[in-house]
Amino acid sequence: MKIFVLIVFILTYVLIISLPKLKMYITACSAVLTAGALLIFGWVDFLSVLTAIDFNVILMLLGIMITVGLFSESGMPNKLSDKLVSAIPNTMITLVLLSILSGVISAFIDNVATVLMLAPIGLSIAKKTGVSPIPVIISIAVSSNLQGAATLVGDTTSIMLGGYANMSFMDFLFMDGKPSIFWAVELGMLSTVPVLFFMFRKSNKRISIESQKVEVTSIIPTLLLVLTIVLLIVFSFIPEKPALTNGIICMSVAIVGVVYYIVGEFNKKNKAQGEKESFGKTFGTFLKNSVDYETIVFLVSLFIIIFAVETVGIINDISQLFVKIGKGGNIFLLYTLIVFGSVLISAFIDNIPYVATMLPVIKGVVLGLGASYNVEILLYFGLLCGATLGGNITPVGASANVVGIGILRKEGYEVKNSDFFKIGIPFTLVAVLAGYLFCWLVWA
Repeated sequence: MKIFVLIVFILTYVLIISLPKLKMYITACSAVLTAGALLIFGWVDFLSVLTAIDFNVILMLLGIMITVGLFSESGMPNKLSDKLVSAIPNTMITLVLLSILSGVISAFIDNVATVLMLAPIGLSIAKKTGVSPIPVIISIAVSSNLQGAATLVGDTTSIMLGGYANMSFMDFLFMDGKPSIFWAVELGMLSTVPVLFFMFRKSNKRISIESQKVEVTSIIPTLLLVLTIVLLIVFSFIPEKPALTNGIICMSVAIVGVVYYIVGEFNKKNKAQGEKESFGKTFGTFLKNSVDYETIVFLVSLFIIIFAVETVGIINDISQLFVKIGKGGNIFLLYTLIVFGSVLISAFIDNIPYVATMLPVIKGVVLGLGASYNVEILLYFGLLCGATLGGNITPVGASANVVGIGILRKEGYEVKNSDFFKIGIPFTLVAVLAGYLFCWLVWA
């Protein structure tokens, strides 16, 4: 079974990279194949397959898509992009700051939510300045992935580390009088700024938009989006909350938005047009334009495929390699392999099951070596840096990347793998190297 799942897994990623336009169908077929095999041969039951799907992410994604759809329809992204470009008329600086803003926001809320919230502004700026939106959206996505490890509440992997190592929110800033993982991530972020400037170097021009007047039809969608952000931040500090908390928050706000749309905007449009149009048709068009069903199906399929990889023991086999290496007692070699091995693995495998598997492995290696507490923290931070940033290497390595590319596809832009690699690979390597050196110098 392990060989079968491994072959399907490798073949899936090869086909996704080779045929990106068919990735939804490829992953759906692979999910059916792997889940079917596990069910037929009694490895799991149907409920286990179903619970492998992260419904919190799916509900959050769906809810924010609806809210952001209302936000975009209100004209506010155009207004905000006008304000931003007017305040900083240099296109290159504007786009770099937008990417940095993506990272700052994602240090406190989910990366996918960050991308969905900032993408409409990025698209608007790209259209106004004549820049291709492809690198704009990709840079927003990879920047959001980078900052997820900065705080205890920024990413699921950070929450997992905090719970396992009994770390508080402040421990991510300073621990035992030493700078903690937050500063490693921020150093990585600063290191990527030159990469962003180089990426947008051809957009180094001033632009005037004085002649463009943008009307915002309603402030309500903007307030709903802000409410979503505030609620996500507030609830992130609540310990032991239900797993579906973020998804419920996003869907609840989206439902409020739908009600607003029904009683407000729908009637307003009919009056403006002087004719009646069925609500079903109007709202159906809105959902079609706002919700990226292909991305949702793609993510659901990926959750099932990764579940199969984890179930048959492939991730555990990878983890045991680190145990064997650790027995040699070379801490620098072990740390280096954990960081860059995690980068490579997380480029293709969801980092959540990988980190969950590796945390006790690192603990066992440290106990076996009789290493100090500082070494244990060093290896934890190395794992977090590598596993969080590794998803930036490939278009399918992180949910934020998948969503960003889905947004571009809906706008009619074809994203080649080379488009992503040109940004993701140097961005990842620079950020990881900076964090890698910082953690070693501070904690070794």
